[in-house]
Amino acid sequence: MKPVHTLEGGEKLTKKGFLKYFEKKVRKTIRVNKLVGKRERILVACSGGKDSTAALYLMNKIVANRNIKVEAMHVDQSIGEYSKVNRRNIEKFCSEQGIKLHVTSFREFFGMAQCYIKDALRDKGINWKSCAICGVLRRYIINKFTRDLKATRIVTGHNLDDEAQTTLMNLFNNRIDLLARQGPKSGPMKHRHFVPRIKPLYMCKEEEVLLYSKLMKFPVQYEPCPCRTDSYRLSVLKLLDEFEKSNKGTKSGIVNSYLELMPLLKKNFKKGKINSCDKCGEPTSGEVCNSCKILGKIWK
Repeated sequence: MKPVHTLEGGEKLTKKGFLKYFEKKVRKTIRVNKLVGKRERILVACSGGKDSTAALYLMNKIVANRNIKVEAMHVDQSIGEYSKVNRRNIEKFCSEQGIKLHVTSFREFFGMAQCYIKDALRDKGINWKSCAICGVLRRYIINKFTRDLKATRIVTGHNLDDEAQTTLMNLFNNRIDLLARQGPKSGPMKHRHFVPRIKPLYMCKEEEVLLYSKLMKFPVQYEPCPCRTDSYRLSVLKLLDEFEKSNKGTKSGIVNSYLELMPLLKKNFKKGKINSCDKCGEPTSGEVCNSCKILGKIWK
């Protein structure tokens, strides 16, 4: 059979071999990092893209049983046709797989779409980037919505490329506290309102997730978010892609180096404290959470 993928060491894999290799890698990530307990209600945060759809499919295939429930949640951001297609795709996928889907939206939580929030801030002279606004508000929704559903874990579709980017971004910005919270599962600090996150695709490269999604024929759109053009992460992504072209294994090297340092980082930052937001009660490192800061500037 014709090879569909070549590993860093040069080994060529057929479709069957690649699917086995990819799923084995995810199983190992779940097992080695003890991502799932014996009794869980797990919600997979699904955008409708390839990564979260692959994460949902594999969590349902690998860990779902009588004592571990795997369900999906989708946050509709109301970004025109892009959001409509994503929502239709995840609804179709969950229906086909027999997975329970919970849907909420920016409008339901904040009374306005994501794009309106950015425009409202710009009208007040605040030019925050779309991805920064989206990231903060989506995390807020996912945490609160999941907690209200009494879930014990949130699964995200972050892959190895995402983690390499995040590591560099936190290093560039001297955010060692944020570095300590990275890894295949959230930590080390805890808060009664914080639902733990896990990342089963942590060791899977972006190109591998893309190939897996296409081979499995998942109903997803592969175009990037139309609001991503002004992202700081996009600049780091391009930088890393250039390094990877000339130095194969760069991204894996960054993530593996981080994993070796992770125990020291988590140990040194265990004494850090997560507060409750003075306005909404959600977890925050300061007095007021970033979501309330953003919304406060609009409603000021």
